[in-house]
Amino acid sequence: MGGNSMKLDRNTGNDESGGVNRRCLLGAHLSIAEGLSEALYRAKKYNCTALQIFTKNAVTWKERNISEEEIHAFDKARSETGIVQIASHAAYLLNIASEDKKKRRISIHGLAQELIRSARLEIPYVVLHPGSHMGSGEEAGIRNVADGVNDVLKETDPSTPRLLLETTAGQGSGIGYAFGQLADMLSRINTPNRVGICLDTSHIFAAGYDIRTQEAYDRTMEHFSDVIGFDRLYLIHLNDAKKELGSRVDRHEHIGKGFIGLEGFALVMNDPRFCMIPKIIETPKGGADIDFDRINLDRLIGLLRS
Repeated sequence: MGGNSMKLDRNTGNDESGGVNRRCLLGAHLSIAEGLSEALYRAKKYNCTALQIFTKNAVTWKERNISEEEIHAFDKARSETGIVQIASHAAYLLNIASEDKKKRRISIHGLAQELIRSARLEIPYVVLHPGSHMGSGEEAGIRNVADGVNDVLKETDPSTPRLLLETTAGQGSGIGYAFGQLADMLSRINTPNRVGICLDTSHIFAAGYDIRTQEAYDRTMEHFSDVIGFDRLYLIHLNDAKKELGSRVDRHEHIGKGFIGLEGFALVMNDPRFCMIPKIIETPKGGADIDFDRINLDRLIGLLRS
């Protein structure tokens, strides 16, 4: 497995020459339509040092078997690009928070298959939306998530990727929008060394956590540190928000074009605690004529201060 030759200080993000590494760990969620390995080569063209993908169709229940040829090609691409900070995102259909027995059963199975599939590709992280309680109440939903994760981790090898619960916007009956809810889920998981958190800027903003000014940012991050702890944070999704603070609506916008604005992202990008945490954009894609991934990544890089 390949790696970047430049060594970074995990606390400051400085390279060995003393200058600021202007990329840090930054990447995008890219399509696997042309193949799993091709996503890595496309990420390299963007100068990405991190990547997020789906390992299967995210809007179907049908599972996908990874061939030995795909595994070999993925390993080769990882070695040639040096991109090792990779996350897979579990299918959107999964809902282990549900009280519906059939839905929970197939969701637990689907999550287990995602961990197994990602393990075969040696992907270190799998991101999961905690799900929706569907009317059973937040306490029941939190319990179901923890129980479901425990079931999945019990039936999968300890060498599978770390499972990351993602902060949510709290839309509808969704849970995981409050830091306390996520902390509660984590506290009920029997193997804490196999789980962690993915923080999404658009989602926490929609949930009411402001990051637009230094004062608001410090307050939100201090709360996260107190309730969950930065030692549990392994991945950050960088997305602007289409709706206002506390809207509880999950809609992503281009960096600097939504209600968070550029200052909030400058604070994240220049926070030394986060330089060595992979940061992934999930902003809207453009058509054939506009490469919004390039625009959004360049905009974030431009926010880095020396």
